[in-house]
Amino acid sequence: MKLYYFSAPWCGPCKVLGPQMEKSGLPYTKVNVDSDTELSTKYGIRNVPTIVKVDASGNEVDRIVGNKPITEIKAWYNG
Repeated sequence: MKLYYFSAPWCGPCKVLGPQMEKSGLPYTKVNVDSDTELSTKYGIRNVPTIVKVDASGNEVDRIVGNKPITEIKAWYNG
C-alpha cells in the first residue's frame, strides 16, 4: 500500500499536516493539487488535505479528508 497526500501551498490545514506527514515515516507521495491536476482528477480530489490509500495497481482502497491527528492516520494506514 502507498499513500498520496493531496495538498496545496495556500491550504491552512495542509500547513499543519504537512510537517507531521514528513516526520511520520509513512510511504507517501505529496501531490500539489494546483500543479498535478492529472492525479487530482484521477482520484476526484475536491478538498485538501486529502490522503488516498492505493494498492500496488494504483486503485483507491480508502481515503481521509481533512486534517486528522497523525496517530489516527497511522492507525488507519496500518488497519
